[in-house]
Amino acid sequence: MTINEIQDELISDFELFDDWESKYEYIIDLGKQFPPLEEQYKTEDNIIKGCQSRVWLNAYMDGDLLKFEADSDAIIVRGLVSMLVKVLSGHTPKEIASADLYFMERVGLHQHLAQTRSNGLAAMLKQMKAYGVAFQAKSFHTAN
Repeated sequence: MTINEIQDELISDFELFDDWESKYEYIIDLGKQFPPLEEQYKTEDNIIKGCQSRVWLNAYMDGDLLKFEADSDAIIVRGLVSMLVKVLSGHTPKEIASADLYFMERVGLHQHLAQTRSNGLAAMLKQMKAYGVAFQAKSFHTAN
């Protein structure tokens, strides 16, 4: 699936809920189902700056695809980062670096999250896109 197809699927999932209390429950459920990050990756280098909660993000190449693993010590943040991982992981660095993530706006996350959570979500997305740019540059230099 493309990044946009995955985003559209997430938007459809959120449309199943009538109110924000149910949507929060859904985000928490996503966090509970999200596989934990192995302890060896919960390092200072993998902590995302700008998040109130602790969020770890591990990025690695699998063939031509950039994959992400993440975790957080806050269950709602685990749910939020799980959505970003679902949308962006498993695509090329170029696709990730240039992705237009619209699902957060469409489901109303920015309007319904506390400012600190919204800032943290932006920091997570910024770091994932930065990995896309970095791995894209790395593969470019390796190929030349």
